[in-house]
Amino acid sequence: MIDLRNITLRRGAEPLLEGASATIQPGNKIGLIGANGSGKSSLLALLRGTLATDHGEAYVPADWEIAWMAQEAPAGEASALDYVLDGDRALRAAEQEVAAAEASGDGHRIANAHARFEAAEGYSARARAGELLHGLGFEAGDGERPVSAFSGGWRVRLSLARALMCPSDLLLLDEPTNHLDLEAVVWLEQWLRAYAGTLLIISHDRDLLDRVVDEVLHIEHRQLTLYSGGYTAFERQRAERMARQQALYEKQQREIARIQRFVDRFRANASKARAVQSRIKALERMEQVAPAYADSPFTFEFADSPPVANPLLTLEGVSLGYGGQAVLSDVTRSLAQADRIGLLGPNGAGKSTLVRALAGEQAPLAGQSHRAPGLRVGYFAQHQLEQLDDTASPLIHLQRLAPEAPPQRLRDFLGGFAISGDKATEPVAPLSGGEKARLVLALLAWQRPNLLLLDEPTNHLDLEMRHALTQALQGFAGAVVVVSHDRHLLAATAERYWLVADGAVRDFDGDLDDYHAWLAERRREEARGRSAEAGAPERSADERKAERRRQAEQRAALKPLRERAAQLLEQLEALEAEHRALEERLADPELYSEAQRETLHELLQRQGQLQRQRESLEAAWVEAEEAVEAASRSAGQ
Repeated sequence: MIDLRNITLRRGAEPLLEGASATIQPGNKIGLIGANGSGKSSLLALLRGTLATDHGEAYVPADWEIAWMAQEAPAGEASALDYVLDGDRALRAAEQEVAAAEASGDGHRIANAHARFEAAEGYSARARAGELLHGLGFEAGDGERPVSAFSGGWRVRLSLARALMCPSDLLLLDEPTNHLDLEAVVWLEQWLRAYAGTLLIISHDRDLLDRVVDEVLHIEHRQLTLYSGGYTAFERQRAERMARQQALYEKQQREIARIQRFVDRFRANASKARAVQSRIKALERMEQVAPAYADSPFTFEFADSPPVANPLLTLEGVSLGYGGQAVLSDVTRSLAQADRIGLLGPNGAGKSTLVRALAGEQAPLAGQSHRAPGLRVGYFAQHQLEQLDDTASPLIHLQRLAPEAPPQRLRDFLGGFAISGDKATEPVAPLSGGEKARLVLALLAWQRPNLLLLDEPTNHLDLEMRHALTQALQGFAGAVVVVSHDRHLLAATAERYWLVADGAVRDFDGDLDDYHAWLAERRREEARGRSAEAGAPERSADERKAERRRQAEQRAALKPLRERAAQLLEQLEALEAEHRALEERLADPELYSEAQRETLHELLQRQGQLQRQRESLEAAWVEAEEAVEAASRSAGQ
């Protein structure tokens, strides 16, 4: 197991962790969360042995194989496949031993070397590396390209594949989904759920944390606190813990005020001097309970924009692509006020291309694009972070948009995006990716758009900023088109989906669960295609159409079953929350006095009712979940 005992970690003079302790059991999957700069990456560095504690002990079993994800692959001439294979150090050592043994001509050594190579699963290694690359969105043939041929985001994917390639006891991942699309995130989630070792993952994707991790390790106030369950369970437990802490704080403050009133009243009374001194000493000995607080530093909204005619934007028979080669063809779509569209589709299918066309940054190869007079487009894309003026401050960026606005008003506005103090007035060059993303969002919000086009807006944003963005989008009165691998943001923001796939854009009839099923079926079809015998007859267009109709019917049949299970789970959680609150009341000793007998009787009766209701609901929920599983199995999902 991993044992952190009273550790202190410093960055400069400031401690990131101070006297912090935690124990992680082998095989557990841990989500590591905390505010930006709280020490998450430093803790991972400590566990992999590249950083030492300033105080205390950090124990990781010496015989554990540790794999971790570098933030970027070095630009070398090695092929992508070889770079990924290098992650399996045992495999590479076995390969070298085979080469040396064969060069020596020693038959016994050659036999042992090949046995070692087989034990390292060397004969299937290239296939396994290829599967990792495919799952992370690489195309066939990409494995033979040199690492230097890939952009920064794709090199991050290569680093992730290399970490997953290593047969490890401990896997350390720092924001692995930042440069992934939704399809790759779903694949990674499934891979991590099947991983048998101990996992520590820093992630701002709450859906991934809910589906993958067993516990959440939270860094707050320089301490480590371990919560059971995923992110949603963490939120509930933390809220309950803070509520208890706040109640204790308020109770103590009342006691302090009572003692202080006695001291103030009788301080000058000689006959009460002894009693006064006794109470003063009691105050000094009292261990102070801190008030609970969890205020987010982010508070912003998109102001209402001037009215504009409907539809806001129309594409008629549009083809989009590059160098005369179409990626999307015959696209006919329109956007009305208050439309909430989420774009779904495989990596490379053309989602970003479509968003650029909607933003007016890419001219159609064919067809027409019509924009309503007065349309204001707020467009967020990753390249806009790179287009910020590195020498100008956030305040200057905003002043360029609003030269007449009072500087204090602009500073207050930036403060809602946690850009305050010196950061508001110093150059943006040293800002982190998350801070630059917040600045771009601030610039968009200031311009009062009536159409927001967001292409992966949550990259580099922490959980609190993602929550603030989700709330701001829910209150936005205009139209929204969003591409995101953050499923929580998509589900909370989009009201309907467009599927970008196979060179076309069409309505997707379903939710994100249905899209996961669609992806799974698509992967199965690809796998069947790869393994099919040469010369096998292809299915006719009518057969493929019938298959798609069958899949749509299966998704439609599954949807009410999933909704029923979700409703029952929500009711069950509400009952459990009431039950916990009731048990806390029953733990109060004052409740068992003679004066409270009637109240106690009522509470005990309610406790029995809740228990019966909970058992009934639990049985219904289990039955509903089994119905979903049975329907999924019959549908092959």
